[in-house]
Amino acid sequence: MTTTFSHPDRTIASGAGVTAVIDVVTAPARPDTSRPETHWETSMFAAPQSRVTSVGGAGGADADTVDDLLDEARSRYERISVRAAYQWALHRRAVIVDIRPQAQREAEGEVHPGLDPVVVERNDLEWRLDPRSDARLRWVTPETRVIVLCQEGYASSLAAASLARLGLRHVTDAVGGLRAWREAGLPLA
Repeated sequence: MTTTFSHPDRTIASGAGVTAVIDVVTAPARPDTSRPETHWETSMFAAPQSRVTSVGGAGGADADTVDDLLDEARSRYERISVRAAYQWALHRRAVIVDIRPQAQREAEGEVHPGLDPVVVERNDLEWRLDPRSDARLRWVTPETRVIVLCQEGYASSLAAASLARLGLRHVTDAVGGLRAWREAGLPLA
């Protein structure tokens, strides 16, 4: 036996031990065209246009380029050649910090371990080298001399500027990165 109960918004049917609740959805008499329809999932992530702001630049054609970022970063410190970086590391005047990911180090090589380079991948760099961070490497102080090394000398420039902002007073990067290191015939692992 089936029993059906109807309500303007819901129909409940039961029979043979099964109860079904069916919501009745009706369309409005006239659709609201004053604003575009947004699916409920999308609306959770959509921000009103007035709440979207530009960070650090004017946006559009006047926005900073990556070259602008590099110029600004490099204005914070004096860059050194790979030969100078080698001499500083050889005489224990600075620590080379290789920020390249493991796959790149495996493919391109690494600074010779006799120079005691330290590997801190870019995504961990600020936490590990911020002199005030609880996650810092124990030997890091504001006076630690750090030479940041990447593959070609671009990411290292941005990273060195970031470390300078965190309070490392003697931070730089090697012009040309590991590629220039290799071309100069400096020792590799």
